[in-house]
Parts: sequence; C-alpha cells; structure tokens
Amino acid sequence: MLINHIVWNINPEIFSLGPLSIRYYGLLWALSFLFGYMIFERIVKKESLPSNYLDSLTIYMVIGTIVGARLGHCLFYEPSYYLSNPLDILKIWQGGLASHGAAVGIILALYLFSRK
Repeated sequence: MLINHIVWNINPEIFSLGPLSIRYYGLLWALSFLFGYMIFERIVKKESLPSNYLDSLTIYMVIGTIVGARLGHCLFYEPSYYLSNPLDILKIWQGGLASHGAAVGIILALYLFSRK
C-alpha cells in the first residue's frame, strides 16, 4: 500500500527567535481566529448589529475554543494524569488540545453569549 511509504515527520516549528518559537499548529489557530473575526465583521455590518457585538462574541469564542479544547484533551485522552496533577491542566503550552472539546466549548460559549 502507498500509505505505508508516506513518512510524516515534519518539524513542528516554523521558526524560532530565542525562547520564542512559532509552530504550525499555533499559527493555524491564530489565522482561524483572525479569519473568523473578519468574516463575522462583514456579517455584523451587513445585518447592522451593534459594534460591541463583534468584540464581545469574539472574546467568548476565543475563550470557549481554547478552554474547551484543553479540557477536551485532559478529559478524553489523559484523565487519570490530569486528575492526579490538576494544575497541569493550565500548562497549555505543553501541548494537548482536542477539536471535539473545542466544539463543545464553542457551543457552550455561544449559549452563554446568547443569554447575556
């Protein structure tokens, strides 16, 4: 099979400047938030929604996405470790995000925003 001959072992860093390194995953997260903001900005203008609506929803979405993704990883992939070391949940820079957790976080953030 062809799939047996594909080697996927790229360096996750795009570049680094001293202790700061930019990784593909982080760059894609930042770009997704930026493009989401730009798309929603057009929707807010088209629908004549209040200007503070865009900024408030963006804050809810970013927090919901990051918290949901982190908790999703901690609860679904390594629950015993994180129950034993709960402060490590906050160490997001060490990696560990789950897209399905992010989806739950986004849904919860949208619900909370709509109740505001």
